[in-house]
Amino acid sequence: MTEPLPPGVARLTYVGHGTVLIETGGARILTDPLLRRRMGPLFRRGPLPDPALLADLDAVLISHLHIDHLDAPSLRRLDPGTPVVVPTHGARLLRQIGFSDVRTLRPRDTSEVGGLRVEATASWHRGKRYPMTQAGDALGYLVGDGPTFYFAGDTGLFPGLSSLAGRVDVALLPISGWGTTLPGDHLDPLGAAKALASVRPAIAVPIHWGVYYPPGMLAVYRDHDVKPPRKFSRYAAMVAPEVEVRVLQPGESTVIAPAS
Repeated sequence: MTEPLPPGVARLTYVGHGTVLIETGGARILTDPLLRRRMGPLFRRGPLPDPALLADLDAVLISHLHIDHLDAPSLRRLDPGTPVVVPTHGARLLRQIGFSDVRTLRPRDTSEVGGLRVEATASWHRGKRYPMTQAGDALGYLVGDGPTFYFAGDTGLFPGLSSLAGRVDVALLPISGWGTTLPGDHLDPLGAAKALASVRPAIAVPIHWGVYYPPGMLAVYRDHDVKPPRKFSRYAAMVAPEVEVRVLQPGESTVIAPAS
């Protein structure tokens, strides 16, 4: 287990890709668990997550059903009694994987896990899992209320992001992917910086970068594993200079202390 936190202090660990451990209010929340060395044609760069990070979870949040965000082999490593929050069209799949406490949300719906309030937020991203499920929403999540974390999952820029202004202390925003290009319903470093100008958090932590790649890609596209956060930090300084950007390497943590 990680060290306990004093009251009012939160900790955030970037596990890798869309997987983040949020520890706040005495609860441990894991997002979009992707915990394997290999996933299809993609290989994990760097060590696998510390098993201690996966123990005693109060909830798992699933943003959408794509295989790099709802990975059945990774989820089977977790306690099947852990509450799982998922878009409505993913409930059957989560129960097939073996989870007994599956909670379905649509945008603006809320649930309570580990004593924390979790609110689903809208996302602009195709959320269907081919060919296994019907079409449905991809979600982001607001977690806790002091500090409040916004986990964006996967999304592109859309006007609804401005509805989060004034509600977010720490924004966890995707900035890249596993290839050299991104579809329009994904944020790249510039798009994520523009999202900061809409959401206006106090702190931003870039996620969804630097972990999974096809074999040989980094030998051809050098520094692709480090360029996205550098670009995001530069763009954020221009577009949203009031936001503190904290770049975490995969496996690294940061502590969020109460505002003075």
